[in-house]
Amino acid sequence: MKFALITAVLLSSIGLVNVANAANADKGKALVEKANCASCHGAGLNAPILPVYPKLAGQYADYLYYALKAYKVGGSNPQYGRNNAIMGSQVQAFSDADMQDIAAYLASLPGNFVIKK
Repeated sequence: MKFALITAVLLSSIGLVNVANAANADKGKALVEKANCASCHGAGLNAPILPVYPKLAGQYADYLYYALKAYKVGGSNPQYGRNNAIMGSQVQAFSDADMQDIAAYLASLPGNFVIKK
């Protein structure tokens, strides 16, 4: 009985943590506009100005968040960090919550990724 009660409490608290940390796409939109992400990633963040820049619109939020986090870490951790001078300087001012908000906003945009079968 105690095991079932403890398990139920733990599982319900996991759900509450996710609700408390829910990202805010509206805040993410404001951050993206302030950082002028469209200057490289193009209109709608889906038409990069150069082919080497990625399309961001419609990408998975968790992937975007971890990519932003890796740019923030930079070359100090070669197994986790991403080394890019532009993105590294762009993300330094963002907190983890900011990066989650940005990721949520970008994921909410319509993208045009092609899925090969």
